[in-house]
Amino acid sequence: MGESLQPTHGDLVSMLASAVDRAGGRDALRYGDDAWTWAEVDARSDAIAAALRARGVGHGDRVALQTQNVPAYPLACLALWKLGAVGVGVNPMYTEREVGLVLDDSGAAFLLGEADIEALDGGPLEAAAPPPPDHLAMLAYTSGTTGRPKGALVTHAHLAFAGEAYTRWFEVDGDDEVLLAFAPFFHATGLTAGIAAWLSTAATMVLPFRFEPTRVLALIERHRCTWTVGATTAFIGLLNAPGAADVSSMRRWLCGGAPIPPAVVDAFAQRFGLPLVPGYGMTETTCISHGVPVGVRPPVDPVSGTLSIGLPIFQTEMRIVGDDGADLPDGEAGELLVRGPSMVAGYWNNPQESALLRDPDGWLHTGDIAFRDPEGWTYLVDRKKDVIVASGYKVWPREVEDVLYTHPAVREAAVVGAPDDYRGETVSAFVALRAGHDVAAEELVAHCRERLAAYKAPRRIEIRAELPKTPSGKILRRALRG
Repeated sequence: MGESLQPTHGDLVSMLASAVDRAGGRDALRYGDDAWTWAEVDARSDAIAAALRARGVGHGDRVALQTQNVPAYPLACLALWKLGAVGVGVNPMYTEREVGLVLDDSGAAFLLGEADIEALDGGPLEAAAPPPPDHLAMLAYTSGTTGRPKGALVTHAHLAFAGEAYTRWFEVDGDDEVLLAFAPFFHATGLTAGIAAWLSTAATMVLPFRFEPTRVLALIERHRCTWTVGATTAFIGLLNAPGAADVSSMRRWLCGGAPIPPAVVDAFAQRFGLPLVPGYGMTETTCISHGVPVGVRPPVDPVSGTLSIGLPIFQTEMRIVGDDGADLPDGEAGELLVRGPSMVAGYWNNPQESALLRDPDGWLHTGDIAFRDPEGWTYLVDRKKDVIVASGYKVWPREVEDVLYTHPAVREAAVVGAPDDYRGETVSAFVALRAGHDVAAEELVAHCRERLAAYKAPRRIEIRAELPKTPSGKILRRALRG
C-alpha cells in the first residue's frame, strides 16, 4: 500500500476558498491575453451560480458542460459545486446523437456551451455550507466505449484526493507552479490533473483552447509553465512538432492514457531535456493509481522491453489475479485490480455495470493485464480484451507496438488481430510516419521480424496519414479492426 495522504479539504468549494485565502491576488487563469485572479474566479463563479439558481438549478441537479479548455468550463464547475449541483462533461466534438445519449443517461437539466456560460450573470450568491465529501461532483463519461454511455460517479472526496495526490506525488505543489492544462476538461485527466490539481495548489492555470503542438510549445515559452499532463499521443505530437521553443521552465512532463514506448521516452528527453514521467489510471480510478516517484527512473522489463507504469500511489493497493480470481506470483501476467480512496463506486443509473466494476471487497477490476516484479514495480501488458491468439499463441499488441516505435520513421503505431482461416487470428499493424520520412511496409515487417518471435511479427502493415483516436487522445484499436 502506498504511503498515507489525508487531503486538506474534503470538497472542492472549500478548496477554492482556501486558494482565495492563499493567493487571492495571484493569477488563477490565463487565456489568450486575458487573466483572472483567484479572487476574480471566486466572484465570477458566484455570479454564474446565482444565475443558475435563478433558473432553478439546485442540489443534486445535473448540468452538462460542452466547451473546449477555456475559462468558462472551470468557472461553471465551481458555480455548480457552490450550488451542490453535479457537472456532466460532454466532448465538444460529439455529434448531436452522441450528445443526446449523454443527456438522456444523465438526465441533465441544461446543456451549456461557452457562450451560454459567459452570458450567465446573476446577483449576489447567498453563502451556503460546502457540499459533503460523499456528494456527487461530476458524472465522468467513459471514452472509447460502445452502446450505452457510462457515467462514473465522481464525488467531491474523489476529486479532493486526486488533486492533492497528483501534486504531492509529483511534487508540483509550490507557490510558483504554472500548469498548462491541455488534457480535455471533459475527460477524467483534465478534470483531476487539471481542475482539481489547480484548486489544490492555488496554481496559475494556462488554457490553450485545445491541444495543438506548436501552440502548446509557444504557451510554455510565453508563460514559463512548469508542468503539464497529457496523453501519450499528445507528447508524440510535441516530439514531432516543427521549430524550436524555450521550454526550460518545465519541471515535469506527466504522461498517461496509454503505455509509453521506451523509445518515445528517450527521444523526448533528448529533444526537451527532461523525460516523460509515466502514470496509470482510468476514468473509474478518478486519478492515477500508479506513478513513478520524482527523481526515479522507471525500470524496463528485460524480457518484454516494457516500461513500468510505476508504484501504487498514496493509500492505494493492487493485486494481479488470474481468470479464477486467485492472486498470481510476481512476474506472472493477470488482470490488475486496484483499491483505494479515489475509486468510484460505480456508474450513474447502471447497477449491472456497477456490480461488474467493483467486487464486494472494494477491488476495482481494471480490465488491464499487468505483472509486478519482485521490487514492486508494475508493468502494463495490454487490455484484456485486446489479446491476439495466433495459432494458439498469445500476442499482446503493445509489445509489437513498442518494437514498431523503435523504427526512426514511425510516429504512431497500433496493432490488432485480424481474422485468419488457418491461424485463427493474425497480427496486423497500422502506422503513421514522421514528417519527412518514407518507408515501405515490407521494411517495417522485416524490422519486427528481427526483434520478435515469428508468431508475434505483423504479417500485414498498413501505412496511414493518421490513426483514429478517442476523445482523450488514445489510439482507437477497435476502429482498425475489420
